[in-house]
Amino acid sequence: MQPRDLAAHEEYVAGRGIEEVARELGRDPGEFVKLASNENPLGPSPAGVAAIRDIADEIHHYPKAVHADLVAALANRWDVADEQIWLANGGDGALDYLGRAMLDPGDAVLVPDPGFAYYGMSARFHHGTVNTYPVTEADGFALSPANVFETYDGERIVYLTSPHNPTGSRFSLEDVTTIAEGTDEETLVVVDEAYGEFTEAPSAVELLDDRDDVAVLRTFSKAYGLAGLRLGYAIVPGAWADAYAKVNTPFAASAVACTAGLAALGDDEHVEKTTDLVRWSREYMRERLEASTYESHGNFVLAEVGDASDVTETLKQRGIIVRDCSSFGLPEHVRITCGTKRETKRVVSALNEVLAE
Repeated sequence: MQPRDLAAHEEYVAGRGIEEVARELGRDPGEFVKLASNENPLGPSPAGVAAIRDIADEIHHYPKAVHADLVAALANRWDVADEQIWLANGGDGALDYLGRAMLDPGDAVLVPDPGFAYYGMSARFHHGTVNTYPVTEADGFALSPANVFETYDGERIVYLTSPHNPTGSRFSLEDVTTIAEGTDEETLVVVDEAYGEFTEAPSAVELLDDRDDVAVLRTFSKAYGLAGLRLGYAIVPGAWADAYAKVNTPFAASAVACTAGLAALGDDEHVEKTTDLVRWSREYMRERLEASTYESHGNFVLAEVGDASDVTETLKQRGIIVRDCSSFGLPEHVRITCGTKRETKRVVSALNEVLAE
């Protein structure tokens, strides 16, 4: 017996962790700094951590009540109905729910290239096909409706990442509107705002009052620092929000995740400290790195370094883990997560030394 034909599927390549690299090199994990996975440089929300401790003795209960509490809080935050919040096991879980709700076998989706691999992976899981639109270095990785319309051919879902990973560029709200108006009536435009807290641009949630063809993704992994809990959500138009009950898994997020997310949602101080640090780190790297960089609205900076594989290996030997973007189809670029001030200064100094060599 064998699984179904998975030849068209691809593996998600995650950033390598400190413990994994330290074991490989036979060194102390304390020697390393990890700036490869766009995690929160200040750690998790303290309010979220306290909430996790408080619920520890209650995890024998299913999370029905706290799930509803978090949904209500998110709906209030975004000024939408509770039914429009599709809570999920990470942003990737929300992508799966949208795929279940929208894709028939053989339907196509349109994804950015380069971009987040899971857009295509999720579509293929749901027996869909994947087409791409270009995000090119030639124009500084700028995002615009022209990028999308260059290859759009009536796909059922169009994915817009704003801010975009791995480049840091973004779509304006006007761009999203233009794309939604220029695509077919049965095309859903999904705006992935996983890095939305790090940009001053307005959220595409503003469009949901007047449109039934736009959905927005958000996550607790980045600004709230809860990546290990896997908590995200989609915000969808009210016209078809009731589809969630038919496509989600039983108890879509754990009691621990929901409780921590609810507490973190009110931890404005932690989010403000995080976003302030990220702005400082982005500016420092763009000003001090002796490499071409690109304007970023996320919590990372993309840098052109030549042979990215060689550079990341050399930095690893020096105790610094950054993301080789070869897996994104950018073999001359690395992506550097915004770290603490000490970490940011360390990676800039080390990378400049490596490039000078």
